[in-house]
Amino acid sequence: MMADALLADLTTELPNAVRLQRLVHTLHQHFRCGAVVLLRLDEDSLRPLAAVGLVQEALGRRFVVAQHPRLAAILSQREPTWFEPDSRLPDPYDGLLDEHIGEPLPVHDCMGVSLYVEGKLWGALTLDALHAGTFGDDARRDLQRYTLLIEAAVRITRLEHENRGLRLARSDVMEAALDHGDGEILGQSDVIRELLRELQVVADSELPVLLLGETGVGKELFARWLHRHSRRRNKPLVHVNCAALPESLAESELFGHVKGAFSGATTDRPGRFDAANGGTLLLDEVGELPLTVQAKLLRTLQNGEIQRLGADKPRQVDVRIIAATNRNLRDSVRDGHFRADLYHRLSVYPAPIPPLRERGNDVLILAGHFLELNRARLGLRSMRLSPAAERALLAYSWPGNVRELEHVVSRAALRLLSRGASRSEILTLEPDLLDLDSHAVGVAVPQMADEPVVADEVLPLRYTVDAAQRQAIVRALEASGENWAQAARLLDVDPSNLHKLARRLKLK
Repeated sequence: MMADALLADLTTELPNAVRLQRLVHTLHQHFRCGAVVLLRLDEDSLRPLAAVGLVQEALGRRFVVAQHPRLAAILSQREPTWFEPDSRLPDPYDGLLDEHIGEPLPVHDCMGVSLYVEGKLWGALTLDALHAGTFGDDARRDLQRYTLLIEAAVRITRLEHENRGLRLARSDVMEAALDHGDGEILGQSDVIRELLRELQVVADSELPVLLLGETGVGKELFARWLHRHSRRRNKPLVHVNCAALPESLAESELFGHVKGAFSGATTDRPGRFDAANGGTLLLDEVGELPLTVQAKLLRTLQNGEIQRLGADKPRQVDVRIIAATNRNLRDSVRDGHFRADLYHRLSVYPAPIPPLRERGNDVLILAGHFLELNRARLGLRSMRLSPAAERALLAYSWPGNVRELEHVVSRAALRLLSRGASRSEILTLEPDLLDLDSHAVGVAVPQMADEPVVADEVLPLRYTVDAAQRQAIVRALEASGENWAQAARLLDVDPSNLHKLARRLKLK
């Protein structure tokens, strides 16, 4: 039966992400286990491409092979690998299986197999269960028998992606990112998928891009993504923090200077434009540039020329500009702090980066990424979020965005250890460890990054209603000690309707 299902999917045209997710679901049903995960090998790390049975935040984790002996053992041989239930090797998914929400139980039965595509190690498939004896001899033989079909599904997925790339019809940019190892931008929300689809189109052009967004949304990561997907990917990407340039040195830093241009200029010195020649220059916090430097930058954008400080003749450079700012540049133009002509040159393609509060369950995926980083950094066996902590993260408005989330997770891990938690146990982060600002709880209304804030504006009704429902459910759960039935009584709703509403609001 399973072979028929796998073969049927191989002969059906499916989006890559759907094909891989159907693959793990079919395996999950056949082996009747807790979790099945398909992982792609990127240099020294394995990262989940498709999974069933793991908590949501596990999808953001990157498993460094050298830190996980079970994964290393699976990759080391071509045949399936099975681990005794009493194996002393730590399991990377301890506490991450979704069978018993809220119970950080260890995995008791595990097997996996390495996967090869065109003769090269591609990744691995892992199967885990909480009950010893789930994977008997028959299950292990089945895994070996079906490995070729699993590899065929992976191979077809890869070929279909390459064919779409040749036709310039990359309809699913998240798949492109997965296939090419761009693991920095994590998330599966619609707003991130749509943004990456747009950036994929503009990446291969020579147009300037203006990345807009609040502090901490990851503008630099998106700039690096743009560069990697451009025709300049094999040339330098030079990052300049304009806010850190002293006004007296900004011109020299960007365009360079010649010997004797000013006191202390004892030799010729190339600038950042020279360093980025043939590649990309990222002007971070471009709104902080002095007006005098803005005029020279405009000239470079217009005719590709720079003139070193003190030099008589200009020099030609071939540089693509990506600018980033958390300012409202329209306001800066109105107030006379930013040149209108430069603004229009830079904003040929403005790209607002969505704040974290608009990205739904991406919060949990990113939290999983930071949890794994801290687990490895602190030498912990396993660390996960409790269901209440997940709800707290989803209900918080994240004024500091992804950067704030990273700091929250890191502080919580340290607090847990400071309270005497054992590094050899499966550790669970509760809401009190996260120390979230209670005044910042609640989902904020999306706002375009380059639009002015309107005082007392009328908000779309659906945002107001969703935020109110979300907060009411969180408070009811806190008052009932995480008892869903009691929370339903407090809210005077049917328990099944409450569960449905909580799933829609991303609270489950």
